[in-house]
Amino acid sequence: MAEPQEGTRQGVRQVTVNAEAAGTRLDQFLMRLLPSVPRSRIFRIVRKGEVRVNGRRAGPQHRLQERDTVRVPPVRLEPEPAPGQPARVPTRVLELVSAAIISEDDKLLVLDKPAGVAVHGGSGLSFGVIEALRAMRPEEELELVHRLDRETSGCLLVARRRSALRTLHELIREGKMEKRYLTLVKGHWNLGHTRIDVPLRTDIRVSGERTVKAHASGKEAISEFRPVQWFGKRATLMEVSLHTGRTHQIRVHAAHAGHPVAGDEKYGDEGFNESLKSAGLNRMFLHAHSVSFEWPQGGTFSASAPLPPDLAAVIDALGNDKNRGSGSGRAGSHASHSGSGRTRERAPSSRRRSHGSR
Repeated sequence: MAEPQEGTRQGVRQVTVNAEAAGTRLDQFLMRLLPSVPRSRIFRIVRKGEVRVNGRRAGPQHRLQERDTVRVPPVRLEPEPAPGQPARVPTRVLELVSAAIISEDDKLLVLDKPAGVAVHGGSGLSFGVIEALRAMRPEEELELVHRLDRETSGCLLVARRRSALRTLHELIREGKMEKRYLTLVKGHWNLGHTRIDVPLRTDIRVSGERTVKAHASGKEAISEFRPVQWFGKRATLMEVSLHTGRTHQIRVHAAHAGHPVAGDEKYGDEGFNESLKSAGLNRMFLHAHSVSFEWPQGGTFSASAPLPPDLAAVIDALGNDKNRGSGSGRAGSHASHSGSGRTRERAPSSRRRSHGSR
């Protein structure tokens, strides 16, 4: 089948799955087939039933078989850049990233990064958050202060000045930037407020893909886990503070503790992930809840973002299931870091929370 022409709106196509693509998830197959279409758009056309496999509706995680026929609906493809030019960021991605900016001052941009959007291009991606921001603000020298996994949502800092970037990287190296996450893990967490100090090897590759493992020869990695709400024996909502910033640190530490992160396809529990689909979980439950630090020259910076609607809905669904069954202990619904350094409990919210610097 001929490759689609960029910059045009294609009609309905029937694509036959070859041996190389057999076993691929439907959403991943579509993302490779339609690289210029945002992931959110792909999920939307799948949910609406516009994509069919052998004439039937299928979910995004459906595994394709050789010789399956996939109906691909009409979608507009963005044009490819001219040779030697940087990849053009699709308009939809620019709009998504622009809407994610929740605060800015003369030093920093703060984004509530949506899940499914990479922070930068690479590993087969032509663009991410930083490329979109640079396309929108070509006169600025924007740089990522830190990174988030593609499937992780929440607070992301982008420096607007080289001097600010150097300062913040120094704070990170010295452990003076506090980053807190909310995550849902498997089972009833009975370890209390726990500090996990387990080194991580981040240089391991399996079939060419990076895999992080707990190993005595690895780099220092320290995480603090605090239970926020229990859902019987099924799951626990946790707040996690990072003292180091290793790749996949929370995910690997949680799995090492015997409580893998919900929806984590790499380090998680397949059966647990499957069971949470009934609660509406369709991605990894990991959200960068807040970030705070003291500027060396004086002044406190803090920013926070509540659970996005999709994750808040999962918590509501699990809470309803728990209430219908035998109730269990509750430590609160949603933890938020107060300005005084104490932790107070709040119900999950889909509204962005206040943030800023002073």
